[in-house]
Order: sequence, then C-alpha cells, then structure tokens
Amino acid sequence: MFCLLPFTAAAVSFILPLVAAQYGSSNHTVDLGYAKYQGVLNQSTIQYFGIRYAQPPLGELRWRAPQDIESHSGYDPSTVIDATKRGPICVQGSPYWRNNPTLNSTGSEDCLLLDVLTPPAPVSSSLPVMVQIHGGGYDQGNSESAPGYLIVNQSQGQMIYVSIQYRLDAFGFLGSYEIRENGDANAGLLDQRAALGWIQRNIRAFGGDPARVTIIGGSAGGGSVVDQMILYGGVANPPFRAAIAEYPWWQSYKNNTILEAQYREMLAATNCSTLGCLRSQDSATLIAAMQTSLDVAYNAHVYGWGDFYYGPSVDGYAIRDLPSNEFKRGHFTKVPLMTNRDGYEGYNYSPKNETTQEEETADLQVIFPYAKQSFFSRLYQLYPAGDFNSTLFQRQSIYGDYIIACPTYYIATASSDWGQPTWKMIFDAGTELHGADGPFLWGPAASANNATLANIMKDWYIGFVLNLDPNSVNYSKTPKPYWPQYQSPGAANFSVMDVNYTQIGVIPDMDANPRCDFMHGQSYVVRN
Repeated sequence: MFCLLPFTAAAVSFILPLVAAQYGSSNHTVDLGYAKYQGVLNQSTIQYFGIRYAQPPLGELRWRAPQDIESHSGYDPSTVIDATKRGPICVQGSPYWRNNPTLNSTGSEDCLLLDVLTPPAPVSSSLPVMVQIHGGGYDQGNSESAPGYLIVNQSQGQMIYVSIQYRLDAFGFLGSYEIRENGDANAGLLDQRAALGWIQRNIRAFGGDPARVTIIGGSAGGGSVVDQMILYGGVANPPFRAAIAEYPWWQSYKNNTILEAQYREMLAATNCSTLGCLRSQDSATLIAAMQTSLDVAYNAHVYGWGDFYYGPSVDGYAIRDLPSNEFKRGHFTKVPLMTNRDGYEGYNYSPKNETTQEEETADLQVIFPYAKQSFFSRLYQLYPAGDFNSTLFQRQSIYGDYIIACPTYYIATASSDWGQPTWKMIFDAGTELHGADGPFLWGPAASANNATLANIMKDWYIGFVLNLDPNSVNYSKTPKPYWPQYQSPGAANFSVMDVNYTQIGVIPDMDANPRCDFMHGQSYVVRN
C-alpha cells in the first residue's frame, strides 16, 4: 500500500497563478470557417465560453434531435464573436424530495453550448481532448459543474478540455409514443452526441486531435458516458477513443407506462392536448409545467426518494435496451475504460427519517415497483439489518449498490471481458459521499484537503487521456503506486485501486459479490 500521510493541505506543491484577463489578442481568435470566436487568457488557460454546437432547440425543434450549427448558424463568417463570457445554462428542475425551489424557473432553452479550454503553451498543434459531460441527475448542472482549469495546467500543455451542456428534465428526456413518432426520445443524449460531432469537425482549429477524444462524466454524466457507449447498440467508429465513467448513475429507465404519464402530466399542466400545442408554448409555461410534473408524480408515488424522474429511456432506436443487458451482450462501443465509485454512494439519496424495516420496504417498493415479496426476502438476506448501525445506512447501501456501485462492476467486467484495457477505483477519501473525488480533480488543492492525492488523481486521469494508461505520466512529480488493469493477463482478476484516508493500494473488487449478482439478475424487476 502507498501511504498518503501527512494528510494536510500544507503540502501544496502545485499552485496555479491567476493571470489577468487579456481580451483582444489575435492569438486567442479561432476561425471555424462559419464563425470566428474570441477567447480570453485567464486562470492560466485560454478560455472560449458559450460556443453553440447546435441550433437553439426552440419551437418546432423541441423534442427533436439537434441540428448542426455550421449550416444553420446565420453567422457572418467575418464577424468575431465574443466567447469570453459564460453562456446561459440549460433549464434546471428539482425532484420533489430534494426540495430545492431556488432551481425552479432557472436556465434557458437556448443552451446547446460548450466551453473549450486550451493551454497557452501547447506542446503540439494536435493535442488529446478531454470532453466533460456534466452530471446532476439529468435535471441539473452545466458546463462549469466540473471546471477543467487545474487539470489542463497540470498537463503542462499536453491536452485540451471541453465541457458541454445538454437539454435536461422534460426538455431532454420526454419519451412518450407521440414523441417517438413525431420527434426524438432521449434528446439530451442526442445533444451530447451532437456536441461530440461538433468536436470532431472543429477541434482542430483549437489545436485538438479529433482522433484522440476521451469522454468523461460523473453521476448522471457517468451514466451519460455509459449511454454514449451503448448508443445505437454500440458503434464501431465512435466520436471518442476512450471513456471515463465516474460513479455512473444508473437511474431506473422508466417503462412506457411512466413515459406516457410524464407526457400526459406536461399536457395537463399546459392545457394542451397535442405535441404541437406543447411545442407552441413559451418557455416559462413549459418550465412551470415540468416542475409541476415532478411534484405531482412524486406525491402519486410514481417515483421515489433518490430518483430524479426524468432521464434516459429505452426508445428502441438510440437506446435499444437497458445498459445492464447491452453490456452483458457486448452491445457497446469497445474502447479503453476507466470507472470509479465513492464509499457511500446512496447516502445523499436516502431519506433520513426512516427507522423501521416496514418504512424502508414501503420506500423501496416505489424504487422497485415490480418487486414481489421474494425480492425483498432475498434483499434483506443480502443486506441484513445487523450489518448496519441504522436503517439509513442499510438503505443507503442498498440504493448505492443498485444505482452506482454494482454498475461499475458490470461495466468493468464486460469491458475487460471484451478485451478492452479497463481500470476501476473505489474512492474512500474526502467526504466518501457521492462525488467525493470531485474536489481532488476539479477543485483547488486546498479544497481537496490533501494536495498530494489531488496531484496523483490528476496525473492518473491525464495519463489515461494522453496515453490510454493512467500510469503513464507524473507531471506533478508525486510518487504513486502502480494501478493495474481490472483483469490483467497473468494477474489477479477484478483488481481495483482503493483510495482511503491514509493510503492507496490495489485490492480485489469488493463489488464482485452476491449483492451485485442479485441486482444484476433482477434487472428486469427494478428497471422493467
């Protein structure tokens, strides 16, 4: 094992200078052919904010696949567009159980934007690219949710960072029969794919290599990475060469009954009876209707505590089956993969007032609507109350395994079984809660409370983006243990890097257990 002591922020060995903004330099103007963009040097990166990658999805373009911006931009190619200020975020929602009214009515529909961060001193004119798909339960988040300034700087001019936005909640994930017949389900996932297509066509102008794109995302962003891998049944030539699925959020894929209910709730809240009527509404009306649908459905027990209600679904075209089935059958894009999960994934998504198993069962029955008594009998055999110091921790373990921990086991085994280099991490440092590794990758060293670990984490991720191997660089000059592949030839199977408060080292995957085997075998019950 590799010791991380002393566990203090005092050992900061990598501090980024803040560079004053320098607007107007021709060095920061990028010509894309159809438009020119002016960036700005700040935080030691050249930043280009709010670049449209698709037409605004308004009016008749709502609930349809995005249309490319190049042929529909209406821009004067000779005009330089100011890309020094952040663009609007997508419309945000809030599930009823989260009770976050500050998000209500925030955001814009004109939000299909991305940000590009480039190093001021690139080592070549064709750099690898890390593309961030933000998380937030498919109803929150934006391109700044995981800022990439620090990781670009630690790469020492070796990589470019792009962060994208996509339609959320009802705007991105309505999937009823009417939507599928006269539009596109999973519009949010198609937005992500369109952004990746824009990167393939345009990243060279920023000094990027379209053949060396790695997609990354955490939580719903990690779930989105998985969905990009299974999109269209897994394509042979995807717009990325590698994937990082951080604590991938496998929220229940709603069945047709619930998809129809979501659509009918939107119609009722807008006094509409047709999809055409919905498309004719103003944004404020649709945003209010979306939030009403979130509230009504929760109080009707259509979705439960910890579920965000809207999200990807099986539409038979873009998403052809559940992720668990697609990975089991090999219907996914075969690229090198990194994945991870945190120590207590289910804690933030479990109600804190449950004290009895009866209350817990009633709560979980909403999460697993098709589960019978035999399901719960076996569930409590695998998660006996005596193993936990409270009902809360029993429930968080069940939900955390179901929603994130077990999926990392499923995708890591499938990826490595199909011959792809695969790495997995269990992160038990920081808060140990969902997203605990975020400050170590995206925040300043002091916020991570362990500068040494922050440097190690960034080196691992940079190494994977640059060379498809997390062990391949040491730009921070920080000693670190070797991270073996999940199933290395001639080595122990199911090896993961375990990171805890005091040390890091390789252990067997603790998610390769009967609990996750049970969840996998019952996927038709919990996601039907």
